[in-house]
Amino acid sequence: MATAERPFSALLQDIVRNVQEILRSEVRLAKIEIVETTTKAASAAITLGAGLAIGAFAAFFLLLTIVYALALVMPNWAAALVVGGVLALVSGVTIMAGVKRFKVAPPPLERTAETVKENMEWIRHHVR
Repeated sequence: MATAERPFSALLQDIVRNVQEILRSEVRLAKIEIVETTTKAASAAITLGAGLAIGAFAAFFLLLTIVYALALVMPNWAAALVVGGVLALVSGVTIMAGVKRFKVAPPPLERTAETVKENMEWIRHHVR
C-alpha cells in the first residue's frame, strides 16, 4: 500500500503552524497563571491589610477603654503596658496569617514552564 508523500514545503508549513499554535497556547496559559497568582496575592494582601487595620483600630479603642478600667486597680503606666502587650500579640498573629497566605501561593508561571519543557522535549524527539 503506497502512501502519498507530501512535499517538503507542506511539511515545513505544518511544522511552522504547529509551533505557532504551541506558542499561542503557552501565552494563553501564562496569562491564566498570571491572573491566578495575582488573585491569590491580592487575597493575601487584603488579609494582611485587614489584620494591620484591625490591629490599629484595636490599639486605639482598647487602649482608651481598657487602660481606664485597669487604671482603677494599678498605676496608669502598668495598665497601658498590659493592654499594649495583648494588642501586639493579636496583631502579630493576624500578620503571620497574612504572610502564611503569601507563602502558600505557587510560583508564577509554574505550569507554563513545565509545558514549555514538555514541548521542547517533544520537538527534540521529533526533529531527530
